[in-house]
Parts: sequence; C-alpha cells; structure tokens
Amino acid sequence: MLQASNITKRFGDKVVLDNVSLTVNPGTITSIIGPSGSGKTTLLKTIGMLELAELGKVVIDDMSYQFPTSIEGREPWPKVTIVFQQLFIWPHLTLKQNILLPLGESVSNEQQKQLNELIETFDMHEFINRYPNEVSIGQRQRAAIVRALMLNPKYLLLDEVTSSLDVEQISSILSHLGEIKKRGVAVVLVTHLLNFAKSVSDQVIFLENGKIVVSGPRDILENSSNERLRQFTSLIEQAS
Repeated sequence: MLQASNITKRFGDKVVLDNVSLTVNPGTITSIIGPSGSGKTTLLKTIGMLELAELGKVVIDDMSYQFPTSIEGREPWPKVTIVFQQLFIWPHLTLKQNILLPLGESVSNEQQKQLNELIETFDMHEFINRYPNEVSIGQRQRAAIVRALMLNPKYLLLDEVTSSLDVEQISSILSHLGEIKKRGVAVVLVTHLLNFAKSVSDQVIFLENGKIVVSGPRDILENSSNERLRQFTSLIEQAS
C-alpha cells in the first residue's frame, strides 16, 4: 500500500500542496484530476519522492518517510516509477534500446523474456527497433510505459500519458492500463480527460488549489454531491 498523510509542499512562499492525504492499493487505478496549476503533477512527484514535502508522511509498503527528512540510502525506486508527459526518450537510440537502457549493459534471460511478453502485450513488434522520430507519439508513449514496467514497479505513476494522443491511441492506452492492473501494479495517473478517468479509474481525486476537494469511486464524476466538482466536469464537457 502507498499512503500519503497530511502532505504539505511549498515552492518559496507558495503552498502547492496543502494537507493532502490519499491511499493507493495494489492492483488499482487512481486518477487525479483538477484545473491547471492545482498541484496534480507536484502531488505525483511528492508521493514518488522526487519532490520532498515540508510536512506530512508517506508510507510505501514497509518504508516510511516522515517529513522533513532525507531519503538518501532508502530511495523507493524502482518500486515506485514515474513516466512523465515529456517521456524522456533518447532520440539516438531505438525504442528497444531506450527500454533496456535503465537495466544496464547486460540483460538476463529472464529480463529478455519479460521484454518479449511486454512487446506482445503492447503490440510493439512492428516498431520496436525503430528510432523515436520514425514512430508516432502514441508508440513512443507505449515504449516509455514498457521501459517503466521493465523495472518491475509496484506503483506506476503516470503524468498526462494521454496528452497529444488521438481517440484510437487513447483507447489503446486504456486497454494497456487494464493489463498493468491485472499484474497487481497500482497505477496513479494525472489526466485532463474525464471520459478516460471514468473508464479506467477505481478511485478519482479532484484536486484544486493544492487541496483535495473530493475523492471517491469513478461514479463521483457523474453523481457527485460536490458543487465545485460538478462545475468543473461541466466546463470540461462543454470544452470537449
């Protein structure tokens, strides 16, 4: 289980996360939604320990971090792995080389078997040996996710993985997230696509001004008693 309690994060005088708490269980998908600048990506970085909070506590299975603290010598990676919107795919390496790069110079037979299974799961046979500029952004997205999965994370954090994708590519990512969930991996994702969140989520968190306004099952996106969430979802639907 990944659990954050009373997390406060500041950048200078600005409070970006204000007393935020959440729980993520294995084999579930949690979507974080909210207006731009609400602290969604910062929350992702904070529970992934890439940003350290000023106050609060994060528990990742048997590891506990009470802030303020240092994580040197007890980093949670790769148990917790993040895929950013920018993907960070090296242009001079093929997608396969990009995927294998974090594993070091030697790849074991077990890792090669795992890669073959992921290539099959994500339907990457046709383009796995191409360079990033030779494939679509959706194919690069898949490569970034497979690279993360090769590290065998228990918690996969995804920052706007559906950005810049068309409807078919989003549908493909949706089905792949289902496969990841079946593996028992907990997924936490930031998204601006409400229909995507409705389709994939076990839990939805609505964040605004660094605070969790409301959270609950995916049904809250359609039947919430919270007026602010209803306003937000209505605006998003009108703009789409």
